[in-house]
Amino acid sequence: MALCCSLSNEVPEHPVVSPVSGSVFERRLIEKYIADNGVDPINGKEITVDQLIEIKAPPIVKPKVPSATSIPAVLKSLQDEWDAVMLNSFTLRQQLQTARQELSHALYQHDAACRVIARLHKEVSTAREALATLKPHTGYTAVTAPSVATSAEAGGIAAQPIEAAGLTPEIISQLQDKATVLTQERKRRGKTMPEGLATAEAVKGYKILASHPALHSASMPGILTMDVHAADTSHILTGGNDRCATVFNKDTEQVVAVLKGHTKKVTKVLYHPEEEVAITASPDATIRVWNITSSSQSAIIRAHDGPVTGLSLHATGEYVLSTSLDQHWAFSDIRVGRLLTKIADTDGNPLTTAQFHPDGLIFGTGTQDSQIKIWDLKEQSNVANFPGHSGPIAALSFSENGYYLATAAEDSCVKLWDLRKLKNFKTIQLDEGYEVKDLCFDQSGTYLAVAGTDVRVYLCKQWETLKTFNDHTALAMGVRFSNHAQSIASVSMDRTLKIYGVE
Repeated sequence: MALCCSLSNEVPEHPVVSPVSGSVFERRLIEKYIADNGVDPINGKEITVDQLIEIKAPPIVKPKVPSATSIPAVLKSLQDEWDAVMLNSFTLRQQLQTARQELSHALYQHDAACRVIARLHKEVSTAREALATLKPHTGYTAVTAPSVATSAEAGGIAAQPIEAAGLTPEIISQLQDKATVLTQERKRRGKTMPEGLATAEAVKGYKILASHPALHSASMPGILTMDVHAADTSHILTGGNDRCATVFNKDTEQVVAVLKGHTKKVTKVLYHPEEEVAITASPDATIRVWNITSSSQSAIIRAHDGPVTGLSLHATGEYVLSTSLDQHWAFSDIRVGRLLTKIADTDGNPLTTAQFHPDGLIFGTGTQDSQIKIWDLKEQSNVANFPGHSGPIAALSFSENGYYLATAAEDSCVKLWDLRKLKNFKTIQLDEGYEVKDLCFDQSGTYLAVAGTDVRVYLCKQWETLKTFNDHTALAMGVRFSNHAQSIASVSMDRTLKIYGVE
């Protein structure tokens, strides 16, 4: 039986066997390996040269050892080199096997780590969304609106009657009396500038003071509308894509309440100027009235058959004007959630926005065919039209002086109208492709703010640009002044509320 060396795979001249692994080796090869490594090359266990067992085998007849200068001596040198190559090759094979095992283990660990990271990332995203939607601040309360049927049973929310109640003589008298008082007050205020009003130079120096990104859900990003409490401008009401309205205190940086109930995004919000009452509207065709202090919903007004696109509170604080893509405007009582009157557009066009005149006896509406229409509330009739824009009307705002109306559409310009002469006296041409989403005069009628591609502030009468803010990373959807224009707030599709003012 021929023996074979486990290292060189050749027939050994001096065969020995390892008692540790039981393998056969050429003596000179195994002695060299043990001298270098001190272990059996097959199983890696410790072994010494003395432990090797010599195997008695028939001798192999070889020629005598030649002299160093002979050809056989050269062949002997080549044999030694061959032995060294065999030992090195065996070591490389062992190292390759070990490297493969280590790589397999590392790949398994990497795969397990990736799975853990993915799970943790998902948990972090969920936690951030929960924090953004339900921020645990002092005074925070989340409100979920019950259905109308459930509310009626509970006696907490007024059910919407199908028929309009109509404008009674008492309501018309109330509107007229309020308009008379407001007109007299405006005439007195018009003689002097309001004390404490921010100067044009101060507005030019406005910087960003704060940015609040966590008012609405991160999974449905975008704040679509806003309003500020007239008596306490630290309280800001926002509406978003997440179907919620949020009441935020910018001074304490706390969410006061999150109002949930709409089944679609909240596109219009109003903050009652004297009370902790919020009014919200949505494409779900409902208008909802909220009591912020008690964190409860007090009324659901179902005045329209289509998405509600415009919302404006009457100066009495008792009634709300709304417009819709159903081609109607409606006038409703917010105290009892009752529709008072509903009138169709004279041309049968879907309505896109609405705004009361400061006196409350007339109001403006915008249409999808670029018309601005002025209506008499008492007569419920269209009394004037302002053509000139192209594209659906995006926003309109009456100046506090009662004479000017600012309007914007999809034509990248803002038009100023004189209500006394019923004509356009100024057009502010914006950059090509500029989108206007909101317009707002300050309470004195001195400044006009434009929100859209950026946020801009104009000085009225001169109509010069005082300041441009480019801090939002997406379209600015709403802008409002604080008392005496001491600060400006804006909201955007980038899910942030930003405050500008003097540092």
